[in-house]
Amino acid sequence: MSHRTLQTIIPSHPSSDGDGVKIRRIALFDTPVADPFLMLDELGSDNPDDYIGGFPPHPHRGMETLTYLRFGALEHRDHLGNRGEIRSGGAQWMSAGKGIIHSEMPSREMSRLHGFQLWINLPAKHKMDAPKYRDVPANEITEYTLNTGINAKAIAGNWQLNGQELQGPLQDLAAQARYLDLYLPAGSEVTIPIDTGHNALAYVYEGQLETSPAAPEKSLLVFNQTGDTLLLQAKSDTQLLLLTGKAIEEPIAHYGPFVMNTREEIEQAIQDYNNGLFGN
Repeated sequence: MSHRTLQTIIPSHPSSDGDGVKIRRIALFDTPVADPFLMLDELGSDNPDDYIGGFPPHPHRGMETLTYLRFGALEHRDHLGNRGEIRSGGAQWMSAGKGIIHSEMPSREMSRLHGFQLWINLPAKHKMDAPKYRDVPANEITEYTLNTGINAKAIAGNWQLNGQELQGPLQDLAAQARYLDLYLPAGSEVTIPIDTGHNALAYVYEGQLETSPAAPEKSLLVFNQTGDTLLLQAKSDTQLLLLTGKAIEEPIAHYGPFVMNTREEIEQAIQDYNNGLFGN
């Protein structure tokens, strides 16, 4: 058993999207060591003015989104007739495939919003598949607390933490992607197996891990591919998202909400959307 080492630290940056929603963003389109992950946004505020505008109808093609809420509520609607709401602790998964137009709007009843949206690349052979959508309420997400106080919520994929196996409800993400929300008390540590050929990333949204060099809060830690386990040690009480996925290793062309392999495919996506052909 050998542990993977820290390769890169990528800080998040304040930004906005949708109708003025304030976020912290990490763009990974040009970061091969993060393949198959394209972007991670953190939404977090107790001021409704920062998020109440939400994300009005907009298109996607060629990628998947996975939205996970720790607090608050979001309603999804799309042009295919899908409609659903997730509340604190729940998740929404959408594979845009050949094209979907959707909106994500926060509930006006909630006075706080904290969550994350992850973009996952689709391999070329699946970019023009039919769109898919699934709501995952909080009570379907597997949660386990170890005797050391470590708490894990398995949202996607199968995990093993210090020998304890967890299975998330989402099992069909692109590139065998897995997603875990993990709490580590100060001074605790956890060992997690990582598959060969899969990249491993940790977004620390509260606290700090023992790393060299030190990684500030709200940073993405990218580990190298040498080794079959991750050893995570908490310097302080720490909350993080752990992501793993198989590298797709294909060229990426992106423009706004479209992620394809060539510039010509991006131009076709724009033309199809403008001509009302999405989802047909």
